[in-house]
Amino acid sequence: MRLAYYPGCSLDSTAIEYGLSTKQTCKLLGVELVEIEDWNCCGATSAHNTNKMLSLALPARNLAIAEKMGLDILAPCAACYNRFKAAEVAVRHDSDIRQKIQKIIEMEYSADNRTLSILEFLVNKIGVAKISQKVTRSLKGMKAVCYYGCLLVRPVEHTGFDDTEDPQTMDQIVKALGAEVLDWSHKTECCGAALATSRPDVGKKMIYEVLKNAKAAGADCIVTACPVCHMNLDMRQEAVEKMFNTEFNIPVYYVTELVAYAGGESPEAIGTNRHFVEAVKYLKTLPEKAAQMEEQKSKKTGQKAAVKEDQEALSKKINAIKKGLEKNPEKVVARIIPDEEKAKILAGIINNDDKKISKLAELMVTDIEKAKKAAEAFITVEQKKQQKQVDSN
Repeated sequence: MRLAYYPGCSLDSTAIEYGLSTKQTCKLLGVELVEIEDWNCCGATSAHNTNKMLSLALPARNLAIAEKMGLDILAPCAACYNRFKAAEVAVRHDSDIRQKIQKIIEMEYSADNRTLSILEFLVNKIGVAKISQKVTRSLKGMKAVCYYGCLLVRPVEHTGFDDTEDPQTMDQIVKALGAEVLDWSHKTECCGAALATSRPDVGKKMIYEVLKNAKAAGADCIVTACPVCHMNLDMRQEAVEKMFNTEFNIPVYYVTELVAYAGGESPEAIGTNRHFVEAVKYLKTLPEKAAQMEEQKSKKTGQKAAVKEDQEALSKKINAIKKGLEKNPEKVVARIIPDEEKAKILAGIINNDDKKISKLAELMVTDIEKAKKAAEAFITVEQKKQQKQVDSN
């Protein structure tokens, strides 16, 4: 498989770990990435806040170059992917916009190719089964939450590869690597994006909510596929801790870092050692955590087996008493009622009464004193009945 590759402004700079790990992931999976020649910035937030046509023309130029290459495009950055899809959909469905854009970029572009997010590429083009087959270093022991952010799966008219409220593609990938993926409330909430810089009083509160809810869900780490989300959760985590007088210490990974690492790549080769929150040491603790999990599982299995064995033995004893009460009730009840007259009364009471036989048999095995009290109660009730009949006659 060959794909046109769009690194955007981040994957070779502030999100270099994402760029390195994306290339290693594609190499691992046998996919050839061909970087779009002379690519330009997609415009991200700035362009579509300024001019609609500019916001479409900037990504359209890159798409047109890829179209000439005859390739679909892999755009790992969530913002780039979102802007590419907006241009792609606009050109495909509006001939007037297509003509205007072609004039602006001075290139033919008809949106015959399509843009893939990293998640759509990994799940729908590669498949989680193949990813699982490439795992040589299982992530068992990891407890992760997957953070999609607000751009990867929205709007559904542009993306359409996953659910907009409860997406699952990243969850499927991380599970295929051996990790435990936890459900949580903030997988598609916004991290604040650039507000962390322009309005830190607002932005840091939004980052805090994501980190707080990840911790509350029981996560040891967060997995994402967006450079801005990663920057806010990783680089700004210490500042958020100071602002809210708390401690999270949650490593944040790009999903491609985990795929490449699980496939055998070293943390240094994919840039994991570059994170602000220490992320390499946690990965190295996973084998020990996995071993502890297996040990706990083994203990639980042994405990369950012992309980089952005890229950089976108990059941056999109860069944044996039941049979005795059915075949020779006077002899069996004599164990708890020494008085022969009372024993005869009790034998008569339980005769052909399966409910009383079962109750008495269980108590005779589990609690002999309770069995005696129950027997006396049966006898007392029966004697009162008999007395009433005598009195009425």
